[in-house]
Formats: sequence, C-alpha cells, structure tokens
Amino acid sequence: MMLHEPAAQSGKDLASPYKMRLGVRMFTLYASIYFIGFVGINVVQPKLMEKIVFMGMNLAIVFGMGLIVFALILALIYNHQCTQKEKEMNKAGADKGDE
Repeated sequence: MMLHEPAAQSGKDLASPYKMRLGVRMFTLYASIYFIGFVGINVVQPKLMEKIVFMGMNLAIVFGMGLIVFALILALIYNHQCTQKEKEMNKAGADKGDE
C-alpha cells in the first residue's frame, strides 16, 4: 500500500523572474540554431543532409544528434544556474528576515 501525503509547502519563488528570463534566452538560442541551421539547410540545400560527415553517418543524423546533446547541455546549465540563483535569493531573503 502506498501512502500519499500532501505535497511539501513552499514559499514564494524569489528566483522565478530570473529563471523565466534564462529559460526564454536558452529557448531562443536553441530555436535559432535549429531553424537557421537544421531547417535552413533542409530548405536551401536538402541534398547536403545526405553527405556522410562522421563515422558513416550523414549530416542529418549528426546534426540531429548534436541538437539533442546541445539540448541536454542547456538543461544542465539551466539547472545549475537556477539552483545557484535560488540559493542566492533565499539567502538574501533570509538575511532580510533577520533584520
């Protein structure tokens, strides 16, 4: 039998504006690379995607896998940056409460 307890209460997310701006910037970066690079090549020179570029794989596969790896790297950076900002903002909020 599983015991379902109420979710832990949390206060106001002081880092929320920072996290939103960072997320939008990272999304814009990723979308730009995707549309300008991947989609752009497919629109302008689709035959280029057939070219073998790495270990027997064509450009489409390599570019697609690169986009996936890039997204994972962006996610790790986002998580790290947001965690740092949350700690900073929570410490500042706690220090204000001590006054």
